Amino acid sequence: MTATMAAAPPQELHRKARRAALGSFVGTAIEWYDFFIYGTAAALVLGKQFFPGTSELAGTLAAFATLAVGFVARPIGGIVMGHFGDRVGRKSMLVASLLLMGCATVGIGLLPNYDAIGALAPILLVALRFVQGLGVGGEWGGAVLVATENAPEGRKGLYGAAPQIGVPAGVLVANLVFLPLTAFMSEDAFTSWGWRIPFLLSAILVLVAMWIRLGLEESDEFEATKDQEQSNKLPIAEVLTKHWRTVLLAGGTFIATNGIAYAYMVYVLKYGETELGFDKTTMLFLLIGSCPFWMAGMALAAWKSDTLGRRTVYVRSSVALVVVAAVFFPLMDTAVLPVMAAAMIALGFVLGCCAGPQSALFAELFPPAIRYSGASLGYQVGAILGGGLAPIVATALYARFETSLAITGYFVLIALVSLASILVLTVPGTTSSRPNDKEAV
Repeated sequence: MTATMAAAPPQELHRKARRAALGSFVGTAIEWYDFFIYGTAAALVLGKQFFPGTSELAGTLAAFATLAVGFVARPIGGIVMGHFGDRVGRKSMLVASLLLMGCATVGIGLLPNYDAIGALAPILLVALRFVQGLGVGGEWGGAVLVATENAPEGRKGLYGAAPQIGVPAGVLVANLVFLPLTAFMSEDAFTSWGWRIPFLLSAILVLVAMWIRLGLEESDEFEATKDQEQSNKLPIAEVLTKHWRTVLLAGGTFIATNGIAYAYMVYVLKYGETELGFDKTTMLFLLIGSCPFWMAGMALAAWKSDTLGRRTVYVRSSVALVVVAAVFFPLMDTAVLPVMAAAMIALGFVLGCCAGPQSALFAELFPPAIRYSGASLGYQVGAILGGGLAPIVATALYARFETSLAITGYFVLIALVSLASILVLTVPGTTSSRPNDKEAV
């Protein structure tokens, strides 16, 4: 604890911590709303709008490929904003990421389709998706650090869950916006212009998040590194030369959480419609109903990580993910709505349990002077190998083998990779009140 933190009244510390958590949650929810409405639109309509003249499968794969472009941009955003976040401050990068994301999202909502401007339409779509990726790439690291570095001692896991919970909250809002459009608009109206409404609404949401984020303060922990002139001139260089193994293993722990989550949020919408025979509205209802359980899993696991230890909770959650990943598609394939709902809820809850301790864990893996760069890069490595590929891989596997067992095998494989990564990763003993957390499995 720094001298500044020790001198501050407890009420002031708790006020600052609560405001930091709120700013992290609201901003992250809105940024991920922007990111996820693209995924939902890619599953439902973008193939027809920007890649006409192809088969439905080819159009869906092309739309999911543009989804992946955002993941390619994410590490670039993480590196650039991580550099300035470590050198200048967390707050300024959170504001910059929000502006990038908001402008790109509204731009997609205004973008003419292929019929209007020809090949320029998919090119501009890819460019705007890339800008979205840059924004969200710098978002997570800053939001996590603002929440955890300002958290009261012994509650970093719980407060660090705020930006994590913002992710399913963004999914929930995104799908709640799409739900009435698919339920009450005709197919032609939704396909031609209705899908643009969620993108244009982002302008209002971004203004709200900007107002909250401009009121955030830098953490005392970060200010101490500046005061002591310990800030690294090139933080990413130190991360890559001295902490590359930690970055790779941290990314490995996130592959399954992110990859399965994206298939669960994006691919399953398409799968339920094309392979199981349900309409868009029913599949959106299933996803929306599972989101509160996803958030509950995050909060519970983050809270327990402050007492049991990050690694202990992460390992147990990863084991549970292997099991749920193995049964998810067999349960969905029953095409019995209560069974499908139970499968969605179970997967959402376990994914939440995996993500809950992640904020504090990633933050504690790196020293403060390079923490933004290190945590962001580790997160984005997992995001590319996980979420960026999952919808494409799932679609291609089903097209090739014509059975969901192929997708189940893929889910189980990446879940085992993440489990192995957390087992090998060296976790600092200060991650919990238990002094030997890394041996407390």
